[in-house]
Amino acid sequence: MPLTMIVTRDVEMRYRGFLTSVMLEVSPGVYVAPEMSAAVRGRVWSVMTDWWSALGRGSLTMVWRDTKAPGNLRIETLGEPPKTIVDADGILLVKRK
Repeated sequence: MPLTMIVTRDVEMRYRGFLTSVMLEVSPGVYVAPEMSAAVRGRVWSVMTDWWSALGRGSLTMVWRDTKAPGNLRIETLGEPPKTIVDADGILLVKRK
């Protein structure tokens, strides 16, 4: 169960209430869970996606460890251009799709 991080920007307070019920808010708008299962992570992101689709304000970025992805990291975003992590000769870069 890998570390999961969600960063919120300019979103309604409902996100904060929900996210603090399942994660630690280590800085304003930055939430971490040291051992979140894939099932819980999927459910949390599903709720975030539904809310963001209905409200359409702000942005959310979720990052977690995925051993099958470049750099062992995966990124999901809402309200920002989609991004991927690429390995450029051993240096990890974030590429907008």
